[in-house]
Amino acid sequence: MSLEMTGSDILVRSLAEEGVEHVFGYPGGSVLYIYDAIYKQDKFKHILVRHEQAAVHAADAYARSSGKVGVALVTSGPGVTNAITGLATAYMDSIPVVLISGQVATHAIGSDAFQECDAVGITRPCVKHNFLVKDVKDLAVTIKKAFYIASTGRPGPVLIDIPKDVSMQSCIFDYPKEIEMRSYKPIDKGHTGQIRKAVQMMLQAERPLVYAGGGAILSDSSAELNQLVDRLGMPCVNTLQGLGSYRASSERYIGMPGMHGMYEANLAMQHCDVLIAVGARFDDRVIGNPDHFSKADRKIIHIDIDPSSISKRVKVDIPIVGNVKDVLQEMLAQLDAAPSGSLNPQALAPWWKQINEWRKKDCLKYEQSDQVIKPQFVIEKLWEVTKGDAYIASDVGQHQMWAAQYYPFDKPRRWLNSGGLGTMGVGLPYAMGIQMAHPGATVACITGEGSIQMNIQELATCKQYNLTPKIIMLNNGVLGMVRQWQRLDYESRYSETYVASLPDFNKLAEAYGHVGFKVEKPSDVEGALREAFSLQDKLVFLNILTDSTENVWPMVKAGKGLTEMLMSLEDK
Repeated sequence: MSLEMTGSDILVRSLAEEGVEHVFGYPGGSVLYIYDAIYKQDKFKHILVRHEQAAVHAADAYARSSGKVGVALVTSGPGVTNAITGLATAYMDSIPVVLISGQVATHAIGSDAFQECDAVGITRPCVKHNFLVKDVKDLAVTIKKAFYIASTGRPGPVLIDIPKDVSMQSCIFDYPKEIEMRSYKPIDKGHTGQIRKAVQMMLQAERPLVYAGGGAILSDSSAELNQLVDRLGMPCVNTLQGLGSYRASSERYIGMPGMHGMYEANLAMQHCDVLIAVGARFDDRVIGNPDHFSKADRKIIHIDIDPSSISKRVKVDIPIVGNVKDVLQEMLAQLDAAPSGSLNPQALAPWWKQINEWRKKDCLKYEQSDQVIKPQFVIEKLWEVTKGDAYIASDVGQHQMWAAQYYPFDKPRRWLNSGGLGTMGVGLPYAMGIQMAHPGATVACITGEGSIQMNIQELATCKQYNLTPKIIMLNNGVLGMVRQWQRLDYESRYSETYVASLPDFNKLAEAYGHVGFKVEKPSDVEGALREAFSLQDKLVFLNILTDSTENVWPMVKAGKGLTEMLMSLEDK
């Protein structure tokens, strides 16, 4: 029997119909009817953050780590403007998030009412789609559309803006089981002919390379990717967003390419004869100068669900539009049916010999010290202590790159960081979102003393909901990545990179009701990490004082090609 409900009750019921288990949000005047409806239901749990930006970041992490759609709820005006950074972060990394924002009453829209802003106009550049619901009768179907758009095709955030009077009005509730949108029909299956051409090209390659990005993880195609690479015996690189899509423990894995990628990975990207791009977009931080990259004599196969990403930055030879998982499954099926469905190891031997020569460069080697803590050493010890099986949330900066370089991932969805937007402050909210999606999991937040302060208020949220990530703060007392660039390109003019008034992070953690450790000696690092992870029911904040002079190497400077890497300051 159909029931008449208010817009607020329709929203709550619709979220339950979508299987939503957690909503991250912060109340305000325009969403009070919605919050009243949330109070009266028991289908999902609301998580009260301390800043709207953190709500969207936590929902983003929930989605990244679980594969589900993350949901956030904010009020109008400053509520939605505070959420913009979270939306842009999710948009750049193609993360499925639905943000519900309150709006002033429909009759007040456009009148500069209290806490009014044009949410649809402001968010248009950084969402996959957005809606302003002006009639309560449209609310249920709009929610269905939002979840469908967010989670299909190339995923992304969707905004639903709900005026306050719409949340009060009533109508018959009828939630659609399926949705059909004439203007939105994403393609999942790749073109069989194009896939056949790609398979033939791969089988004829002498120096093949698989280049897997975030799309390989978002499409849940890690199993197919591992099967393809193993079957053909090809080397594989994973981008920053693709780490874990192909297991790092395999000899076929040759590292992360790009600005701070491995020497052997970058040279393989430049010198391969067939490059198979799997859910990757050839962005500037991966390929460096596109003119330099395109000079190489190679053929490119590009698999991506978003046709606008293909040949956008680099011209490709065989474009395949489709869901990565579906395309890889058909590739494997065609290999099964092919007369010679594998590559001859002897034919690849010279290519592997060259790669192994590049590996001898040992580009991640660093000078250890028994006097000062090297940040790389901390990450290596973190990997040992967690047995390489933790969920790692990272903020943005040098610590992010060291984490990507020194914590190898064998599983997808274990590495969460802001890649496209490079958002400082995501680490702690990401750790929260992971723990809500995976209760009891081992979660570490790798951060710096600059990034952590951008959303440090979320320590209160962690206390309220008994969230217990371990915060690994590599405290070098400086905005490290900015300092590194200033050293290289600005003749060591360190303009505004030193944080001269850092708080006592131990006392700060304790003030929020958590445990704080300060680590100053290399010999104390492993013991502190082991003690922190032994306190399973506590959030432990490790303030680890690290070498302030350490830089991230290798490095491809902006405008340079992948073969023009700097290996140390002497190369600048």
